[in-house]
Amino acid sequence: MASKSKISKRLQRFVESRACKYEAGSEYERELARLVDEVANVEIADKQRRFFKALSEVIRLRILKLLEVREMCACEVMAALSLTQPNASHHLGILERAGLVKSRKDGKWIFYSIADPELMENMHKLGVL
Repeated sequence: MASKSKISKRLQRFVESRACKYEAGSEYERELARLVDEVANVEIADKQRRFFKALSEVIRLRILKLLEVREMCACEVMAALSLTQPNASHHLGILERAGLVKSRKDGKWIFYSIADPELMENMHKLGVL
């Protein structure tokens, strides 16, 4: 990653070239910082990364398809897809952290379901699922 002073010098040269509407490099830096906060926020990008990571594995897509039909106990997901308990927990955890599934505990059993059915419907419309 380039140093702050190197970036500032480049922006100053850009401003001095009259290729942009700003008259001062520092003013332009503030505008870029505002723009980043509005449209390229790191927290939002990280949430999006988790979402797309959750969709990047075939097994997780298969789990979502099962949970679209009905709520399932983790053991049912394991049996249906021939997964080990640690493997099923790993994939269900990724889906849950991404906000795609939710869980509820009933005694010693954990049941999973789709967190946002409308989101799933929209993904079907887009041809994602």
